Amino acid sequence: MERKCNNLPFLVLMQTSKAIHEKIKEEIAKNNFSITEFSVLEVLYQKGKQTIQQIGSSILISSGSMTYVIDKLEQRGLLSRNACPEDRRVIHVVLTDGGNKLMNEIMPKYNEFVHQLFDSLNADEAEILVHLLKKVRNKV
Repeated sequence: MERKCNNLPFLVLMQTSKAIHEKIKEEIAKNNFSITEFSVLEVLYQKGKQTIQQIGSSILISSGSMTYVIDKLEQRGLLSRNACPEDRRVIHVVLTDGGNKLMNEIMPKYNEFVHQLFDSLNADEAEILVHLLKKVRNKV
């Protein structure tokens, strides 16, 4: 007897998410970054100066993991940490000139890659997909 799948939207969402994640992982690996490393650089590139906690919140990882990733990126000369003059407990993280230069090279290619992942959707379908995903997200 064949069982009917009652959670098909969830199953398809998870399969799609995993497939996209794997493709992005492959693309980012071409630049010798892990997804987490690239995500940190992307947040700093898009938003500018951030605290470690702000970066962690943006990419959903713990501050302990953030410290390790930031250490690695700092050793590569892509970002730097600066103490906040108003509050010594706060450390700001910024891209270095080298980090900005690298991201200026990578981001157009990355954006085009992400665009191609969704180019099978027309504008209305993309808008509907975003609306439906937000509807589900807002319920959790």
